[in-house]
Amino acid sequence: MEKYGRIIKNVLLVLLGNTMYALAVVAFILPNSLITGGTTGLALLFYHQLNVPVAWFISIFNLIMFLLGGIVLGRVFALSTLISTFYFPFILGVLQNTGLAQGMTTDNLLSAIYAGIMIGLSIGIVIRAGASTGGMDIPPLVLNKKLGFSISVVMYGFDFCILLSQMLFANREQVLYGILLVLIYTVVLDKVLLVGQSRTQVKIISEKYLAINQRIIQTLDRGSTLIQAETGYQRKKSLVVLTVISNRELHKLNELVLSIDPKAFMIINQVNEVKGRGFSMEKQYR
Repeated sequence: MEKYGRIIKNVLLVLLGNTMYALAVVAFILPNSLITGGTTGLALLFYHQLNVPVAWFISIFNLIMFLLGGIVLGRVFALSTLISTFYFPFILGVLQNTGLAQGMTTDNLLSAIYAGIMIGLSIGIVIRAGASTGGMDIPPLVLNKKLGFSISVVMYGFDFCILLSQMLFANREQVLYGILLVLIYTVVLDKVLLVGQSRTQVKIISEKYLAINQRIIQTLDRGSTLIQAETGYQRKKSLVVLTVISNRELHKLNELVLSIDPKAFMIINQVNEVKGRGFSMEKQYR
């Protein structure tokens, strides 16, 4: 039952992400003639040069990329992109027939900022649901599997070429707005993918390491590791307490350590993701 609940949740997140992406295109990009990368950027190029409707182009292109991904990357990948492949052009066409097609603002800067934020959020939501938005996400994955090319480098390369191709119908100012839009959604995407994943790693150097280690386990209910170390000046052998905590627990840990040893030396690092018991797995008590 839990498995089916997770599947339903992921499907709803994929639908939400694609709806948000389509909303950004309809409400901000199309009304203000902004340019962007990815499948939408290609669709805009064909729309302005050959008058091919954006929703139609995206439908056909996504279907071709879906078949390519299924052949090269396997059925599991194809199934994960199935919803995005067909739902995105559908919801895009629906939204284009609403009042949103008139645009939310005529300010190009505001449009680029809001479209960038919404696209970054939407792609992040879809990826965190374990799926793909399809389209231009697929060629970098195919080239990575067949030729070993870096996914991010190929993706940026495609986006750059798509932006340049849109200079055929866009002026220099629009190109600058397009670059800003791509930069914003790239930064937002990175942030969304790390939300709830980052943790704080703390190394504690103190002569009272045993007491500190015990209090971390008992008070904070966090695991710890004792690392063999030797001081550089006096060459004294000691143990360093290493622990990983949530960001909110840092203040409590700091007070705990200083209450035991005010002279304790602490090294604090932000880590992007932690996997294992107490974080990605349930704790086991003995």
